[in-house]
Amino acid sequence: MSGLGVRGLRAFQQLSQRTFSTAVRRRVENRVPKNQKIFQEDNGMPVHLKGGVMDAVLYRLTMALTVAGTAYVMYELVTISLPKKK
Repeated sequence: MSGLGVRGLRAFQQLSQRTFSTAVRRRVENRVPKNQKIFQEDNGMPVHLKGGVMDAVLYRLTMALTVAGTAYVMYELVTISLPKKK
């Protein structure tokens, strides 16, 4: 190996041996227990709507796109299956 390759390997070894404790840590709140409590609560609501208003909006948007897409596919199938008029 050339001198540059050995230096690069040594630098890599030093970087790989550093511990993660030397990095600056951000203080992030652990929201997992709060979310577990919300999503595991037995309140009769489906799990895909327990996240709040945004979940309901995304659910309705997904359903609307699904219905519209299905209607469009059905329209295209009918259009393709009928013979063209001359």
